[in-house]
Amino acid sequence: MKLKLTNLMLSGTVVLLAVAFKPDTNKMPDPGAFGPPAKFIDPANMDLSVKPGDNFFEYANGTWIKENAIPAKETRWGSFNILHQENTDKLLGLLNEVSKISAQQPKGSLKQRVGDLYASGMDSLAIEERGYNPIKPDLERIAKIADLNGIINEVVYERTHGDGGGFFGAGVGQDEKHPNVNIVELRQGGTSLPDRDYYLKDNPRNQKIVSAYKQYIITLFTLTGTNQEEAAKNAETIFNLEKVLANAQMSRTAMRDPNITYNKFSVADFSKTTPHLNWVQLLPQMKMGGKDTIIVAQPDFFKAEDALLASTPVADWKIYLQWNMLKGSASALSSPFVKASFTYSSALSGQKVQTPRNERMSGLVDGSLGELLGQLYVEKYFTPAAKQYMVNLVNNLKVTLGERIQHLDWMSDATKAKALKKLAAFTVKIGYPDKWQPYAGLEIERNDYYGNLKRLSIWRYNYSVSQLGKPVDKTRWGMSPPTVNAYYNPSNNEIVFPAGILQFPFFDFKADDAVNYGGIGAVIGHEMTHGFDDQGRQYDADGTLRDWWTKDDADKFKSRADQVVAQYNGFTVLDTIHVNGKLTLGENLADLGGLNVAYAAFKKTKQGQSNEKIDGFTPDQRFFLSWAQVWRGSQRPEAAAQRILTDPHSPEQYRTDAPLTNIDAWYSAFNIQPGDKMYKKPEDRTKVW
Repeated sequence: MKLKLTNLMLSGTVVLLAVAFKPDTNKMPDPGAFGPPAKFIDPANMDLSVKPGDNFFEYANGTWIKENAIPAKETRWGSFNILHQENTDKLLGLLNEVSKISAQQPKGSLKQRVGDLYASGMDSLAIEERGYNPIKPDLERIAKIADLNGIINEVVYERTHGDGGGFFGAGVGQDEKHPNVNIVELRQGGTSLPDRDYYLKDNPRNQKIVSAYKQYIITLFTLTGTNQEEAAKNAETIFNLEKVLANAQMSRTAMRDPNITYNKFSVADFSKTTPHLNWVQLLPQMKMGGKDTIIVAQPDFFKAEDALLASTPVADWKIYLQWNMLKGSASALSSPFVKASFTYSSALSGQKVQTPRNERMSGLVDGSLGELLGQLYVEKYFTPAAKQYMVNLVNNLKVTLGERIQHLDWMSDATKAKALKKLAAFTVKIGYPDKWQPYAGLEIERNDYYGNLKRLSIWRYNYSVSQLGKPVDKTRWGMSPPTVNAYYNPSNNEIVFPAGILQFPFFDFKADDAVNYGGIGAVIGHEMTHGFDDQGRQYDADGTLRDWWTKDDADKFKSRADQVVAQYNGFTVLDTIHVNGKLTLGENLADLGGLNVAYAAFKKTKQGQSNEKIDGFTPDQRFFLSWAQVWRGSQRPEAAAQRILTDPHSPEQYRTDAPLTNIDAWYSAFNIQPGDKMYKKPEDRTKVW
């Protein structure tokens, strides 16, 4: 994936991973089965009745998918999810162990804070007893607001006191045109549903979700003493306000262009565009004062929000603020609130039962204290040998990508030289940070779950704003070590591979090169290619948002990118829902480029230059089958529909199949011929990187 690493507090609420109490009654696979298989490419998982040229995803994975139903607590199930489950089990082992001794550890130590945070979240009796008492003072404070200034003051208060503040996103992050400088950034926000389209597009699927959302609002208000009729009116008030804000928001597709969201203002000038939001006063109150300029990602949103502030009764804004407090804390309160939160989220995702509490708390600790828990994880589960293997593999792929850039027939020598300079400047991070985040000053109490979440939120906010005026710390990571993922950060021009992903099916010491290059090799190539996708190509070698392309080369790139957009637009996911080729363009380019680079690097290995079969498959066949089994899996229809709107990644079947149709070697490996459903004429195959 691509990650723009910032310190932004965008959601306006405390985001909690805990959503449920009820344990999963479905039988889960034995965790012991999550290790490397007897066969790294197992024909038993394949559907050999399907022609590889008709549906390679089904050919490679069909039997496994038929025999492995999605567990009730999951919204999708496949290679990523199995590895995530295995890592969760490892983390739970660590957390159960450390929480038994954390009360005896020195205050503020790693084990005290990790163990006590987990223990506080597992103390369901104390959480039940407190009900919604933790937020009663907040709801009472909001109820006393008398005028518009009181509304604005409350937003500021919440932002600096661990409650987000709603309305808009604000924080400190890299100035994309000066990547060593931290600057205040303002971004659109204020809505609750996952995407603006849920408010603006009226269709049966959205109507069902909107209905569930309104019921969620009603339930939370009634749980805090509001009568049913008034709660229903509140739901309409909140939805109508959010619909206006959604209409003012920029779409996800439009925001893919970093130049569109880079709008630098003097604080005084921007304040003139929002008469009721005086940023000259507000920013110091939000601990972000002292600087003359800010970046505003979506200026028109703030103009619309300012107008809405003035035209909406204060009573309505009080309801909206109470709602933000309720939804932001619901999953940390007693079981009726948690159940309501899950009921709503299941309408979006299709999840059948709530994730077990211990797994939710494991995710919470990893998401909150990831570089403390990560130290325990790395010590037990990550080896120096794995890191060295990755270093060597990354170097191999960097050389290969450089060779491919040099041989591009559509790019001028001038642009090639700058592309190679950028490639050479990549920073590579593998496994875990060289410098751990100590979370200095953060206090965790064993018997105060909600208070811990509040202190965590306050600490994150204060850490974010403390970076203003300091140079960007490029040693920071955007993911914790156990994370099953990887990312490219354009402003740092870095590729990052957490320890969690360096396991089968991506990588295994015992696997042949075809399996490792088709797995983790393609992931490495994917992240490298992000540096040259439709967004990444707009940043230069030092991470500056600056055009380094000749116009002719840029036009040729866009022409090829448009072919990728058109190909993915043609894929149907559910009934009338198609993949959004523009939203997913960066990931699709990275998949195509990453697979090409990994294959070219594989062909330099001893196995890549041989034809010796293993388990009946040639080296080239094993490479492409490894790629396919990385994406093996299925998902619930509700989750699929939501991902089309919100996820810049294409569904797994198309991540598997679409790049292959543009790679000549795949056709040769599986004897793909005209008439096969996936066949593309050689002249129609898209070549980019």
